[in-house]
Formats: sequence, C-alpha cells, structure tokens
Amino acid sequence: MTGSTPENQTAPSPPPVKHVPESILPAKPPKRNKYAFACAILASMTSILLGYDIGVMSGAMIYIKRDLKCSDLQIGILAGILNIYSLIGSCAAGKTSDWIGRRYTIVLAGAIFFVGAILMGLAPNYAFLMFGRFVAGIGVGYALMIAPVYTAEVSPASSRGFLTSFPEVFINAGIMLGYVSNLAFSNFPLKLGWRLMLGIGAVPSVILALGVLAMPESPRWLVMQGRLGEAKRVLDKTSDSPAEAALRLEDIKHAAGIPADCHDDVVQVSKRNSHGEGVWRELLIRPTPAVRRVMIAALGIHFFQQASGIDAVVLFSPRIFKTAGLKTDHQQLLATVAVGVVKTSFILVATFLLDRIGRRPLLLTSVGGMVLSLAALGTSLTIIDQSEKKVMWAVVVAIATVMTYVATFSIGAGPITWVYSSEIFPLRLRSQGSSMGVVVNRVTSGVISMAFLPLSKGITTGGAFYLFGGIATVAWVFFYTFLPETQGRMLEDMDELFSGFRWRDSKNKPKSNPEKTVSNPEVEIGTNKQWREDTQSS
Repeated sequence: MTGSTPENQTAPSPPPVKHVPESILPAKPPKRNKYAFACAILASMTSILLGYDIGVMSGAMIYIKRDLKCSDLQIGILAGILNIYSLIGSCAAGKTSDWIGRRYTIVLAGAIFFVGAILMGLAPNYAFLMFGRFVAGIGVGYALMIAPVYTAEVSPASSRGFLTSFPEVFINAGIMLGYVSNLAFSNFPLKLGWRLMLGIGAVPSVILALGVLAMPESPRWLVMQGRLGEAKRVLDKTSDSPAEAALRLEDIKHAAGIPADCHDDVVQVSKRNSHGEGVWRELLIRPTPAVRRVMIAALGIHFFQQASGIDAVVLFSPRIFKTAGLKTDHQQLLATVAVGVVKTSFILVATFLLDRIGRRPLLLTSVGGMVLSLAALGTSLTIIDQSEKKVMWAVVVAIATVMTYVATFSIGAGPITWVYSSEIFPLRLRSQGSSMGVVVNRVTSGVISMAFLPLSKGITTGGAFYLFGGIATVAWVFFYTFLPETQGRMLEDMDELFSGFRWRDSKNKPKSNPEKTVSNPEVEIGTNKQWREDTQSS
C-alpha cells in the first residue's frame, strides 16, 4: 500500500516488529516534547486564517448588507463561497507540498491569504469583494490541508492527538478574534467598519510567515526526498527518546521504499516516491481494501462534521439570536462573542483528553451531545416562531442550547476530524488523501452556509436545526460502526489497523497482535498505550 510498489504488484507486507531493550526506555511515560509542541503551534497558526474569516463574516455581513444593499441570497453566497473557492487551494496543496515541502506550503498559504484580506478590505463593491474572497479562499484551502498533515508527521505517537488537534484550536481562536473584531469595529462609520473587520485579517498571515522560518521541515517529507540525514536530526528533536527516533526513521524508510540498512545522509529516491507520482491511481482507481476503508473513514468524518450544521451556527449566530429575541446589533454581537468563548474553552479541554481518553469515546460523546442540543434548539426556536408573545423560557433555552451545541462539537467532532483524517493515510498517499478530506469538508460547509437562509425560510429556522439533528444522528451511527480507535498507534501502523478491519472491531480499541507479544525483557514501541502498560508491569 505504501512505498514504490509498482501498480501491477501487490503491496509489501508491514515492516517487522522492532524491539528495544527495556533498559534504554524511561521508567515513566514521556513528558511532552517541547520542540514538537512549538512546531505544532507554528504550523497550526495557519488555521487562524479560516477561523478569523468565519468569525468576522458573521458580523460583517450585517453591515455589508446595509452598505452595498445586498439581498439575503447574495449575503448567503458571500458567506459560503469562500469554502468553495478553498477547493482550489486544497486540491493544489497536496501536490505543492510534495514538491516544495510542507514548510514552504505554509508560507504560500499565508501569502495568498494576505493578498485576499487586503483586497476584501479595499473592496468598493460586491463584485470586487467576491474577488477578494476568491483569493483568500485559495489561501484558506492551502492552510486547512497542510497544517494537520505537517503536525501529524512531526509529532511523536505519545502526543500526536494532543498536537494534531492544534489546527482546530487555532480555528476557534481565529473565530474568537473575528467576533471581537466585529464588536470592536461595529461603532465605526458604516462604509469603514466592515472593511476594517475584513482587512485586519491580513495581520495574522504576516506573523505566520515570520514564524515559519523557525520551523524544521517534516521528517517524512525529507525521507521521501532521500534526505535521511536531515530527517534523522529532526526526528531526534521531535521524538520522546533516541530509541523512538530510530524506530520512527526505520518505519518511514520502509514506507518510502528505502532499504533499512541504508544509512547515507542523502540517497536517490524514485520520482514516483519523492513527488507523489501515481498517487491518485492508488487512491481512486485501484485502491487496496485498506486504502478504500481509509478513504471512506476520512471522507465520512469530514462530511458529517460540516453536515451537522456547525458553520451555519457560527456564521449566522447573530441571526439565530435575533430569531431567539435579541433585537439590537450590540446584543447579537455580544452573544456571539459568548459563543466564541465557549467554543474556544472546550476545544482547549479536548486537546488534553485526546491522548488520554482516545478518539472514539470523545467523538461519540460529542456527537451524542450535539444531537440533543440540536433537538432542543429546534424545539425552542419553533415555539418562539409559533408564539405571538415572547416566551422567555424558550428564549433562554435557545441561547443555552446554541452554547451547548458549540461546546459538545468542540470537545470531540471539531478537533478529532482533523486529527483522525491526518493520521490514517499511509505516507505516500497522505498529502493527496488529506486534500480530498478538506475538499469534502469545504464543499459541505459551503453548501450548508449558502443554503441555510433559504432553508430557514422554507422550513423555518427550527426546522433547519431538526434537519441538522437528524444528520448528526446518522453521523453517530457511522462513527460507532466504522471508525476504529487510533490512539497511540504509529502512523506507519495504520495499514495493519485498516487491512484487517471489520465493523464489529470498531466497538473496541484495537487489541495487541499476538505476533507482537513480547515474552522476554524487551518491549515494543508500537502503540503508546501498550508501551506504558508493559513498562509499568515489568
């Protein structure tokens, strides 16, 4: 499935199990690697770009509609079209990152968004504003794809869930900044206020471009280019121990089709490996059963994350609060800031739980909470809509359930989508596979965002949230029956996990392979949880 296997041959078997003596392992579970932590933060800052755009547009559209005399349809298209435009960046990002590297792809994302933000801030009319969103959308597409891929590739297995959730943390930080920007500039003159809201988004992209200069390149990309010496130095800095660094390097070399006994600093690698040749054939035309299952899992989790209506809530929260009974702009924007605070707070909690509780328990709990919140929100908004007088308890329930919905989304479905989809693809297919996940994510988000206002008029706002609740229920069933636990797995172990996959296995965490059981005083560094159990029992 990985490496430089010709298309007409079967994929190579997984690499043999590696063991290291217990004497060289730390007695306690490893502390978080500070260098990997810093790299993850810098890479994940790209996600601020999308978050800020989502957050700021929720308030800016109020004033854009008044200033440019736009219809509801034009406003809906303006809000959601960036997600469609981002497809260009997402589709190009996989190939680009294979050619120029993960690090410089991040720089490119920031540069493109910078231009787009400036254009939006200077827009004299609706058409020019749409062009600015087109440019910014390409930058967002690049950023969304590359941040989780880079973070997953640089992170040790013991903290990969924690570190790979950072892009979602920064999306929420960006949303929060957008909400605050709305509130800060809401009292400015009409023609100036919304332009400042949009134009100030160029600032994070400049900070991002400067920060990237301090980042190393992804060790997995370096190996794919045959730059083993550089990859080893990066792995030594980002692993929990020298033994784990050596094991990670050996696994990556196997995945890239480089012999294990090759220890040169620079080696020749086929163009097929180094630049992703033939990847689309392996993903779409002739996938192995394991690749097919990975694709369904990755695309499914991205689809359901957005189809449950999160971007509709975040983008149109002022309108939802207006429907719930908050009349003034200031009240609506203030309540929207509260949404941002709740969303950001719970995503921070999620980052610390991912590597302790696991992906599946958090995801299922999160989606279950979303279903209940959407049902309560739909009911309360329907009661408000049908009542001639103000029903105070229904208003309180509507506002509270918006908060519980974003809270339960942020504790699981938000971060886990990016963590899970970035870690399950094999090395050779990771960039393009992750790009496809982002494409599904952004298309679904764009359709939901643009359809929300017409949908609310057609079946009422309460009815729209009942629909989202039904979709979230289907999502829970899909996650329960199809997604295996990946907590603590090495990235190169995903082939084995999905190769022998049955849906009933998804109900439990993956069990240790009998062939990997160790009966002598040596332990395997394959899954973090098993390693901890073995070291504690010895």
